[in-house]
Amino acid sequence: MPPSQPNFSTKERILGVAETLFARHGFAGASLRQVTAAAKVNLAAVNYHFGSKESLIEEVFRRRLDELNRYRLAALAAVNANPEHVLEDVLDAFVRPALEQSMDSAGGAAFVRVLARAYAEHDERLRKFLSDNYGHVLREFATAFAHLLPHLDKEELYWRLDIVAGALTYAMADFGMIKRRGETSEATHRERTAEHLIRFAAAGLRA
Repeated sequence: MPPSQPNFSTKERILGVAETLFARHGFAGASLRQVTAAAKVNLAAVNYHFGSKESLIEEVFRRRLDELNRYRLAALAAVNANPEHVLEDVLDAFVRPALEQSMDSAGGAAFVRVLARAYAEHDERLRKFLSDNYGHVLREFATAFAHLLPHLDKEELYWRLDIVAGALTYAMADFGMIKRRGETSEATHRERTAEHLIRFAAAGLRA
């Protein structure tokens, strides 16, 4: 086994445990002591891989959001390459990768709760980290939406996109009244969720 493999597995184990604990207790509520105990590592291992609790929090986000936004930007590039694309196509590129990640059995639901914590807890360092590292993705989508919605000024467009992002986060968290029935597969439920959200968001953006 290559020497780097144990380090990689330890790092991933710490990230997985931290994600679960941050989802359950919040960023302030989950201590490094809890993380190390649940991951069965000592504090030196956390310091070696991450350096600080703040950096560990950032890596929990980076592990998920880097992948999510690669998929989003690739989907948006494919949409923009088609001169006949419509608003629903851009919404699909924004919505579907997020829903797929949220329903990923490997911790997707926990990450959605962590994401909700980031919105709810007023942590300026974390907000700056998210803005600095992922704000460009939202700006690329905003440019694509603006091109298709010339009747909206920038302020109105951003209001509406904020509402769409909120609805998407709600759908990702599966908080709503519509729950997956036992006979419905997760893939089918995800597809129905995407279809309803895209249709609703397109109507709101065009209004």
